[in-house]
Amino acid sequence: MGAKLGHVVGGRARGGDDLVENHEINVTPFIDVMLVLLIIFMVAAPLATVDLGVDLPASAVEPSPRPDKPVFVTVRPDLSVAVGEDVIARDALTSTLDSATQGKKDERIFLRADKAVSYGDLMEVMNLLRNAGYLKIALVGLDGRS
Repeated sequence: MGAKLGHVVGGRARGGDDLVENHEINVTPFIDVMLVLLIIFMVAAPLATVDLGVDLPASAVEPSPRPDKPVFVTVRPDLSVAVGEDVIARDALTSTLDSATQGKKDERIFLRADKAVSYGDLMEVMNLLRNAGYLKIALVGLDGRS
């Protein structure tokens, strides 16, 4: 609600202390808020795009229970593959996993890789595991919880 100063009709003093109510809505604050919001969205919209580098190994998720004897497949920085602690050739991966899992194709394989390993190289190893019949693959990362 606003007030007008100045001339008053009806026999009252002109220009005195008497105020008359103004029944018009003052939209200036609404326009100011809308302009501020517009500027915020114009600045924030380009920042919402995802074109940053990704460093995935750390995770803040509660870890799942670990089996008694997990089978780890490791991709090392020089792109060599190891099953457990033994470095093997990529073409021997199927036979080594079959002996490590006693031929159980439904056993979960824990895949871990160094940060220096590219995503494409990791996918090649995952494709080797899939072609060997191992479809349950868990990716291993560092525990990022504090």
